This record gives sequence, C-alpha cells and structure tokens, in this order.
Amino acid sequence: MYNAHVKAILVLLLAGALCAPAADLRVGVIGTDTSHVPAFAKLLNGDPNAPDHIAGARLVAAYKGGSKDIADSIGRVDQYAEDVRAKYAVEIVPDIPTLLSKVDVVLLTSVDGRVHLEQARAVIAAHKPLFIDKPLAATLEDAREIARLATAAGVPWFSSSSLRFGAIGTAMKLPGLTGAATWGPGPFEAHHPLELAWYAIHAVELLYTIMGTGCESVTRIAGKDADAVVGRWKDGRIGTVNAVRPYSDYGAVAFRGRETLESHPKAAAATDYRPLVVEIVKFFQTGQPPVSNQETLELFAFMDAAQRSKEQGGRPVELR
Repeated sequence: MYNAHVKAILVLLLAGALCAPAADLRVGVIGTDTSHVPAFAKLLNGDPNAPDHIAGARLVAAYKGGSKDIADSIGRVDQYAEDVRAKYAVEIVPDIPTLLSKVDVVLLTSVDGRVHLEQARAVIAAHKPLFIDKPLAATLEDAREIARLATAAGVPWFSSSSLRFGAIGTAMKLPGLTGAATWGPGPFEAHHPLELAWYAIHAVELLYTIMGTGCESVTRIAGKDADAVVGRWKDGRIGTVNAVRPYSDYGAVAFRGRETLESHPKAAAATDYRPLVVEIVKFFQTGQPPVSNQETLELFAFMDAAQRSKEQGGRPVELR
C-alpha cells in the first residue's frame, strides 16, 4: 500500500515536470547605443499579457559599450541603458566577460559596425549563440572573419534587418519575379568605409529578401541626394537599390513578366521590430538561422562591390 502511494506521487511529480513550461532563455545585450535595445526589451520583458509580448526569452543583462567618435552612439548609450534598467529590470554589467557569465544567448546590438568583430570574437569563444544587429560588420573582411570564427567553433549566428520580416519583405517575397527595385534612407557615417552598410543596408536587405542570392556584378551611380545601385543576377534578373539622403520612407516594386507589384506601406509598419524578435527567439531556441549565413555574406559582398564601383566612377564591378 505504501509503495503504491509513493509510486503514485512520483508519477504525478514527473507528469508535472514534463508539463511545466521551459525556463526563459537568459538574453544578454552588448551595446545599448541603439533604440533597438529598449524596443526589444519591451517585447521580451514587458507585460506578459500584452498582445505584442514574445515568450520564451528574457533580457537579463546588458553591457553598455558605446563609441566616443560616433555622436549617435555616445549620445544615447547611457540613456538607453538606464531605460532598460529602470523599466525592465535589466542588470547593467561592467564588461563583456561578466555579461557572458550571466546569459545563455547574446544580442550584439552595438551601433558601430567596426567593433562587431572583436565583440563577436568574445561571444563565439564562450560558445553563446548570437544575433548580430545591423550592420554585421564595417567591412566585408570583418564579416567573413566573424563567419569563419563561428563556423570553426560551431556557434550559430545570424544577422538581419527588421525589414526582411516586416510588411514589405513578407508581401513582396513572391515566386517567378523577374526583377525588383527597393528604396530607403541612405545616410553615411564618416567612420564606416563601407558606406551602404551604415543605413542603406535596410534597403539592400529588402532587395535580397525579394530577389534571393545570385548577384554577380554591381554598378553604383552616386548622386548628391541619392545613390542608385544596380545588381545583375546570374540568371539575368536586375535588382536596384535607391539609397536616399538624408532620409526617406521604405518601399519596393517587383516585376513578374508584364505585371508590376508595389508594396509601400507607411514607415512605421515597415519597421515593426516584433516579427524580427520573434525570429530571433526561434533561432535561440533551435539554433537554426532564418536567413542563411551565406546570403548575409553575399549581401555584404554586394555592398562591397557597390563601394568599389563608386570609387571607379560608376563602372560595373564583380562581387568578390
């Protein structure tokens, strides 16, 4: 009788353990100098009953970072750190090693692409899966080195603009397209040698969302208020990015035979962060990136070719 009673209790305890929800992944942030950090914290740490709440992960610690020679970085890094500390109970830690000791996965969100390689190097050495916010790096060489280090260590990673999963990207990713054109803001930042990586990367990412990989050469025509970047794909398709300065809304036009398809919602809808953060959490849970590392690297090779085309007076340049 006693043994049967004990067995019954053990069965109930085991059933409860199996049915219990898995603990939230502990997320760490490197770089609080972007508005993405409080936006992501609200989605993960905010009211669990809110319609935009994302379950399964929680932001627990952040390392401020910051770049003193970039006004957009140093002027916001303390403000956003205090925001997530006060509103969402995120611990602010003094360095990256301390952060890595407290978390399962990492959001590398430093606004300065130049520091991403060294920051990613530490995360990869600690074998923590990571999402790297735009831009993946400041140069194609740094982007490839991040990929090499992660592959060698077996650490999953991905990088993406929010536009890939937003209203325009999902609406325009259609079969049978013969070409596409995208547009968006394209301001430069003096410390980033790969000019399009600073902000026009959003419009480039949108083009790759629609067109996929396979670009073989790029021509960039630089103007006073905008640059037109034209890519020729191996199968003969043409994809164009218009990077407008200083700012513009986002949009895309796709071509399918004689048919023209346009998606041009308001900027607020186009830059909704929730679809991206949903994909980030799925990635952290599964280790499977929603966009291949190879596509991200080709996207950087596209911007690298565009830079070289500009330096050569607008001549067509093949991707490296």
